[in-house]
Amino acid sequence: MLGKVIIFSAPSGAGKSTVVNHLLGLYPQFEFSISATSRAPRGQERDGIEYYFIDAERFRELIAQDAFVEYEEVYHDRFYGTLKSEVERIWQKGHVIVFDVDVKGGVNLKKYFGDAALSVLIVPPSMEVLEARLRGRGTDSEEAIRERLDKASSELEFAAGKFDRDLVNDRLEETFAEAEALVDAFLCG
Repeated sequence: MLGKVIIFSAPSGAGKSTVVNHLLGLYPQFEFSISATSRAPRGQERDGIEYYFIDAERFRELIAQDAFVEYEEVYHDRFYGTLKSEVERIWQKGHVIVFDVDVKGGVNLKKYFGDAALSVLIVPPSMEVLEARLRGRGTDSEEAIRERLDKASSELEFAAGKFDRDLVNDRLEETFAEAEALVDAFLCG
C-alpha cells in the first residue's frame, strides 16, 4: 500500500532545503527521503545523512538493476535519484515521505506517485535573487554558479504547470506559513 509523499522541488539555491527542514521540525510523522548522488560531498555533508554518495559507475549499475523510483543525470556523470529501498524504509515506519529534489526529479516523482503526492515548486522571486543566494553559499566556483543559473532558467521553463503548487520564496516566514497550509490541506484530504 502506498503512503503519502510530499515533493519539494526548485532550482538550486531557491530555498527548498530550508523549507523542507522547517517542515521536518514541525511534523513528527515526516521523514526526509535521502537522495542518492554521484557528486562529491560539499562542506560537512555526510553519507547517509544528506545524501547517499555513490560513484557514477556504481550509480549506473543500480540503474541497470532498476533500483530507483526516479533518477536523472543532471550534469555529465552527476546523477541524482531516489532509491526504491529508501521509499520502502520510510513507509515501513508509517511515515510520510518528504522529497527535496531537483525539478525534473519532482516531475518524475509526481508522475510515479500520482494523487498520493503533493508536489510543490519553490520559485525564487527573481533570477537576480537566485544568483545572490548561490553566491552567498560560498560553495561553488564562478563556473558552477553560471551553470546553475543557466540550468535554473531552463528548469523553471520546463516546470511550468507540472506541479500542484508554485510557492515563491521571497519572505521566508511567509513562505513557511504558506508551505504549512499546503501540507495541512494535503494531509487532511
